[in-house]
Amino acid sequence: MQAADEESQPLWRNWSREQVCRPQAIVRPRTREGLVMAILEAAEAGRRIRVAGSGHSFTGAALSDGTLLRIEALDRLLDFDPASGLIRVEAGAVLGELNRRLDGLGRAFENLGDIDKQTLAGSISTGTHGTGIRFQNLSAQVEAIELIGADGTSVELSERSNSKGIRAARVGLGALGAIYAVTMRTVPAFTISRRDHPLPLAETLDSMQERVDALDHFEFYVFPHTDVALCRESTRSEEPPRPPGAAATYLREVVLENWASAAFSGIARALPPLGPQLARLAAASFANVSKVDRSYRVFASERRLKFTEMEYGIPREHAREAVERVLEVAADPELRCVFPIEVRFVQADDSMLSPSHQRDTCYIAVHQDRKLDWPLYFRRVEEILAGYGGRPHWGKRHELSHTELGALYPRWDEFQAVRRSLDPEGRFANEYTDRVLGPVG
Repeated sequence: MQAADEESQPLWRNWSREQVCRPQAIVRPRTREGLVMAILEAAEAGRRIRVAGSGHSFTGAALSDGTLLRIEALDRLLDFDPASGLIRVEAGAVLGELNRRLDGLGRAFENLGDIDKQTLAGSISTGTHGTGIRFQNLSAQVEAIELIGADGTSVELSERSNSKGIRAARVGLGALGAIYAVTMRTVPAFTISRRDHPLPLAETLDSMQERVDALDHFEFYVFPHTDVALCRESTRSEEPPRPPGAAATYLREVVLENWASAAFSGIARALPPLGPQLARLAAASFANVSKVDRSYRVFASERRLKFTEMEYGIPREHAREAVERVLEVAADPELRCVFPIEVRFVQADDSMLSPSHQRDTCYIAVHQDRKLDWPLYFRRVEEILAGYGGRPHWGKRHELSHTELGALYPRWDEFQAVRRSLDPEGRFANEYTDRVLGPVG
């Protein structure tokens, strides 16, 4: 069996089709040995190396003009300890499939984002977070990480072996080495009872902090030009799962949430004056919907519509003021925005580059049609959120450089020291890491 498959001068695109590169080689290792061999060959050829999972980052994080490693074939569950609930899994495992495997073992992750198409390594490396103020992001559930360095050697990072190393690697942007395997904490499988319901925006904002504290998982969506929010309220339940029918799920999650949204976006792009009416029509479609199912099926959403996105994490106490100001920007007719603003909340953690580092966080996400002037919209929102000490989601668009970012993270210098120790030659870098992290050294 071959350890890896290699293509020369191929084209690679991310999920949203915006980030494109043509590396000297794309290598698809299928074993640990194949991963090591691919890294050694790239280093010997003097190439820089990036690792790509499923391409769900909107940034240039995975782009490479050297060697691009595709790790989807590294998806085996390597070990499971029923007593501790720890699992060890290869880094290329896709979350959706991994969640199903865990459910078969009677286990689950305690919190997840709303996309399950990402690889495990990609999701933790960029700080995928989900929502729930009593719960931390996915990276915080990492117990240990096995990294392969540019010289082919392996290092196992954990709190016991290297506390600074693991706190850097949990959200490492792929800049410390290639992740081969991750040891994750899990909890007993559980059911979530979720209720989606419309609520006047003013009432949502008035009661927002109370709902955040009272509910296991709370988030809301609001369209510009409207005064109604869709509140998504989830609690952990002892009820048995009651999965919705396939037809009803397809109608709501594919037809309404994807096809209809794509149609609205196209109409708004072609006929800008109709944008506010379309947003109000979309808000009018909000309905009371309940769902009682296994946690991983409730957390995940179906995303087929291609768009581009920016998301910032700010201290939760500034949530209301920030949301109101972002909505004012989104309502500017010049921007032609008909996508909703999404608001979520996550507990603080200790990963050095987590946007939730040392503070309970409100995440505010904005989306835009890729064919419109999204940089103008995002730049105006970014100026607002930066005023609250906002930190960008590492998997979403932003314009900050390492100069601005370094001032936002109390342990920035410690991260850089770990980076120099694990990748002293800067082999696991590209233009994106040069911008957001700076050069090694």
